[in-house]
Amino acid sequence: MSGSQSTERTYARVRLVVGQIPPGRVATYGQVAAIVGRCTPRMAGYALAALPAGSDVPWQRVINAQGKISPRGDNHGAVLQEELLAQEGILFGPERKISLPRYRWEGPGLAWLLENGFDPESSWTPDEYEE
Repeated sequence: MSGSQSTERTYARVRLVVGQIPPGRVATYGQVAAIVGRCTPRMAGYALAALPAGSDVPWQRVINAQGKISPRGDNHGAVLQEELLAQEGILFGPERKISLPRYRWEGPGLAWLLENGFDPESSWTPDEYEE
């Protein structure tokens, strides 16, 4: 598999995982990367940044390990992300921080992981992995 095929496969897996995050919940880039396997938090971010306009992947539900929206060059994306999360009922605390204990997604279930070709042994657990 070429480098570009490998990257596209990883990006597709990121999109698939992020698509499972329900409204009113968030995941961190590190959490998504660990579920995907052979992926870094940064690569998960690149995959989301590469989404085409109008994509139905809920990119706004992925935040950084500090519980914050990652800054972007134009700042418009961060403002939109905050608005979308607020519409889903997510509250922001001091310093525009989201409470991970309150809003963090628990991750997909074992059946979903197996059905979609993910390795449950390498998947994320709350105490195990962060960026």
